[in-house]
Amino acid sequence: MKMGSKTIYLNSITLLVLCMVNLACKKSKGVFTDPAPIQQPPVVIVPEAPPTLSAVKDMLVDKNSSDETAALFYNLKKISKSNILFGHQDDTKRGYGWANEQQYPGVSRERSDVKEVTGAYPAVYGHDFLHIANFADGAWYDYEKQVAHDLTVDAYNRGGINTYAWHYANPVSKGGFYWNDSPVEAVSQIIPGGSYNATYKNSLKEVADFAKGLIGADGKLIPVIFRPFHEFDGDWFWWGASHCTPDQYKALYQFTVTYLRDSLGVHNFLYAWSPDKNFTTEGQYLQRYPGDAYVDVVGTDNYGDVTSGSDLSIAAQKLKLVSDYAIAKKKVAALTETGLQNLSMTNWYTQKLLKILQYQNIDLAYVLVWANTTNAFWTPYPGHAAVGDFQQFKSNPYIIFNDKLPNVYKIQ
Repeated sequence: MKMGSKTIYLNSITLLVLCMVNLACKKSKGVFTDPAPIQQPPVVIVPEAPPTLSAVKDMLVDKNSSDETAALFYNLKKISKSNILFGHQDDTKRGYGWANEQQYPGVSRERSDVKEVTGAYPAVYGHDFLHIANFADGAWYDYEKQVAHDLTVDAYNRGGINTYAWHYANPVSKGGFYWNDSPVEAVSQIIPGGSYNATYKNSLKEVADFAKGLIGADGKLIPVIFRPFHEFDGDWFWWGASHCTPDQYKALYQFTVTYLRDSLGVHNFLYAWSPDKNFTTEGQYLQRYPGDAYVDVVGTDNYGDVTSGSDLSIAAQKLKLVSDYAIAKKKVAALTETGLQNLSMTNWYTQKLLKILQYQNIDLAYVLVWANTTNAFWTPYPGHAAVGDFQQFKSNPYIIFNDKLPNVYKIQ
């Protein structure tokens, strides 16, 4: 409604008078202050309630997984939003100048190059089914199976996380896992319909029997991140890209999961899948992906892009791709293998690995470097020139070793 000019004039006079009265009241008290602010109700931030175990299990490959396995998956995803866990292959199995092997009696199961240098064990312990499910037997293999069991239990009892790769001997030739050592095509012969499928089933039963025998001091079945047939985009393993079709590889991975889960009753596995670094796009990354129904942890192995002279952005972009896929599909992401052999760059941990991990905003649950031996080591041993840098890496708030690892086997 339009008002006349007289009305506007009177309203203006009224407003002016009110302002002068308000000003006089303030001055009469000898203080000139602003009006009291309007009190807003406090904002109450309610923390997000953790999901139920059943809700977490609905996201997993195995809907009947143990409670501890489901909790591990949830906590890996949770940790990845703000931190990353450090892992080391064979951490308490072998190191620079020592090994928990039959020919070296008396080696402590507590020994660790990482702990000797930093005062703490890694958060993630890498193991291998190489000598557990194989085509050889005898006292040496019995020892290897027993020590793998014991070290896995030890790691769990101190709150750590166990992951198993599988450098599986060629089940057709009974030769080595490297193609050049035993160039016999095997994938098509061990998947369903192949003449060696029964042989492969027997190997999976050995894996299952071992997994179901992993019991912690708390009486619980120990969760394991199982990572079969890794680096399949290369040609060095008999399951590599030149030795089977994408569909054959997918069938092999899918059968591995379903047979362990449904036929052999293994319910303490999270299933990890990781190519090598040979991708730059999501399409390339997923070329041999067996499907979301078969994978809990998506990862990549990358040694070639983390050398002393490499561009940080190359490896970082690949990790971003893996992380983005994990976020979109409600998976866990990880840098499943990496490292600089013999640490020729003595500040590699802080100036290469840490910078790659923090180059972009990514959700990555853990990074695992390879095993130490006298001739090829990936973490520094006492007295090595990289000790100070590794200690600095460990002290970074982003990095979590075993001493700062929360309880990952309970949802809270």
